[in-house]
Amino acid sequence: MSEFSVNGLRVVVVGAARSGVAAAELLVRRGAQVILTDVKDSISEVKRIKKLGVTLELGGHRQETLERAELIVLSPGVSPKLVAIDRIRRQGTPVISEIELAARWLRGRVVAVTGTKGKSTTTVLTGRMLEADGRRALVGGNLGTALSSQVEMSSPDLIHVVEASSFQLELTKTFCPWISVFLNLSPDHLDRHASYQEYVDAKARIFANQTSSDAIVINADDPHVLEVARRSRAKRLMFSVSQSLDEGVLVAGDVVAHRTRSGDRVLLPVSAVRLLGRHHLSDVLAAAAVGTFVGISARGMWSAVESFTGMAHSLETVGEVDGVQFINDSKATNILSARAAMECFDHDLVVIMGGRFKGGDLKDLRPVLKTRVKALITIGESRPQLREAFSGFVELEEANDLADAVSLAFDVARPSGTVLLAPACASLDMFTDYAERGRAFKAEVGRLQVKENYIGP
Repeated sequence: MSEFSVNGLRVVVVGAARSGVAAAELLVRRGAQVILTDVKDSISEVKRIKKLGVTLELGGHRQETLERAELIVLSPGVSPKLVAIDRIRRQGTPVISEIELAARWLRGRVVAVTGTKGKSTTTVLTGRMLEADGRRALVGGNLGTALSSQVEMSSPDLIHVVEASSFQLELTKTFCPWISVFLNLSPDHLDRHASYQEYVDAKARIFANQTSSDAIVINADDPHVLEVARRSRAKRLMFSVSQSLDEGVLVAGDVVAHRTRSGDRVLLPVSAVRLLGRHHLSDVLAAAAVGTFVGISARGMWSAVESFTGMAHSLETVGEVDGVQFINDSKATNILSARAAMECFDHDLVVIMGGRFKGGDLKDLRPVLKTRVKALITIGESRPQLREAFSGFVELEEANDLADAVSLAFDVARPSGTVLLAPACASLDMFTDYAERGRAFKAEVGRLQVKENYIGP
């Protein structure tokens, strides 16, 4: 939307993490007077940010700064319900998200991916399919690369594949993907959203501005997604791991196929999928459905899937210590993701769980705990909630920290079990994000390997 202009406008960017910094840089280049504010007392790259001409305010969001703003851009980590922000919104000052800002200047088309779990895998795999087919593609959004940092590279022949969280979508106004992907839906982020319905409504904004010339890729195996998708005016393409669809992308025997009224087109063999877990097969089908709509060749899809071994911190094999396998699924920050991770294993599973609880019904995990889990090791501020939900239902031990949890889990899992980090919680009580938590887990396993392999004098 090239007609959108911020030239000479007083713009306040709230939140100086990756997305906020990228938004501030973009706004300066487009002629805005930019103030970047954060509650932290210090951030990295202060000199570079100031050199760009951005005014930096740290240690809190000043009311007078917000009141003077003509536009406010929120980083995903900043809630629009903050008293200061909410007051400004009620006064009529426009408040938008970083992806809304960036999308207004993109020249390329957007494929946006949302859902409670599987977003990162689907986003990256879609990008790789496009590249394998010779298309120009950039992957970003909630995945790690802010969409604002891609604006100057955008061109009509470029496809932006964007992971879109509820935090990013809730303040979109004109955001209109060419293709929206809705993977699944279950309660999440209820520590920020006032209700499950508010969370659903935020997710549904992914297709709010789409028309009949756009498309939505939806999971036919998730009735909640099907219900929400009724709001969409876009063309539909469904995918399913377990159903024999009349039309859509599905598993047909030992192949993934695109079924139409004229027959099945084989896209790739199921054996090409190297990812652990049936839920990851669903992510592959979602990416293939996008590829089908775009016109990616079967060869391109097959090549991308076969070479893709997964995301860091997503059912990532860490290693083996004295017969015990260690698996890192730090990205499993909600109940649905944790359950899917545990369902990948049959028995003798020791699970490390806990952190900052984001909402939902923990009792939904009881069936999988009963059938597959030998013991549960809990960490973080959610330990009392986990104790209440699972005490007497499964063997449970509370750890002081992640290092203690790895040690306890190792002892319980011997001689031949599997230790799975599947927190079902956010990391912010102990770590900066899930990635730091995953790296800490791998470091502790590494120390355990050294200890167990050490032979003294």
